[in-house]
Amino acid sequence: MGFLLRREEVLNVEQLQSMLDDSSVRAAQAILIAAKAGVVDAQALLGQILLEGRGIARDEALALRWFQIAAQGGHLMARNMIGRCREHGWGCAVDEAAAAREYRLAAHAGLDWGQYNYANLLATGRGMEQDQAQALTLYRQAAGQGHAKSMNLLGRYLEDGQYCPRDLETAVEWYRRSAEAGDFRGQFSYAAVLADRGQIDAALEWLRKALAAGNFKFLRTAHKALAQANDPQIRAMAEAYQGHADQLEKTL
Repeated sequence: MGFLLRREEVLNVEQLQSMLDDSSVRAAQAILIAAKAGVVDAQALLGQILLEGRGIARDEALALRWFQIAAQGGHLMARNMIGRCREHGWGCAVDEAAAAREYRLAAHAGLDWGQYNYANLLATGRGMEQDQAQALTLYRQAAGQGHAKSMNLLGRYLEDGQYCPRDLETAVEWYRRSAEAGDFRGQFSYAAVLADRGQIDAALEWLRKALAAGNFKFLRTAHKALAQANDPQIRAMAEAYQGHADQLEKTL
C-alpha cells in the first residue's frame, strides 16, 4: 500500500526528480498527479517520461501534447522539446521549419539547449536558410552557459577558423571543458589534440571515456579516424570502438 500515492498528494519538482531513480512507476504516478494539478515542471517531466516510456506506456503524441501544455505555461525546456518532436517526427509529422520556430523561441529566451538545437538547424540549413555565422554565435552563447556539446562545436569552429579567426589554443580549452563536462565528442576532440601533441597516455584515457559514452553513429565514425592514427596505441583503440559499435547495433 505504501507504494501508491494518494490522489491528493502533489509533490514539487525536486521530489519528483528524486523519485525517478528509485521507482519510475511510482514517480510516473506522482508526476501525472502533479501535471494534472497544473504544476508546469511536472507537465514537462510527464512529456519526457511519455516520450521515453519510463514508468508509463510510451506515447509520443501524448508526450508532445504535454510539452505543449507546459510550454504554454512558460517552460522553456518543454518548448525546446516541442522542437525536438517536430524535428524528429515524435508524435507528429516531421516539420523542420516548425522545429526551427520552437528552437528559436527557446534560444532567444536564453535556454542553452534551445540555442544548441537552433544552431544545428542554422548550420545545416534545415528548416531555414543556412547561416553559419549565426550558428556560431548561438554555439558560443550556449557554451558560455556550460553546454558541453556546444563547447565542443565552438572548439571545432575555432580550430578550423570557420567564420571566425583561427585560435587553436582557445579551441583546445573548449575541447577540454567539453570533455570534462562529459560530452563524448568533446572527449574525442580533446584526445585528438593530446595525441597530436604526443601526450598519448592522456589521449588514451579520454578515448576510453568517449568509448564508454558514445552512441552508435559516433563510434562508427570515430573507428575510421582511429584506424588511420599514427600512434599504434591509438590505432589499437579502433578495434575497441568497432566492437562496442557492433554491440550497440544489436540493440537498435
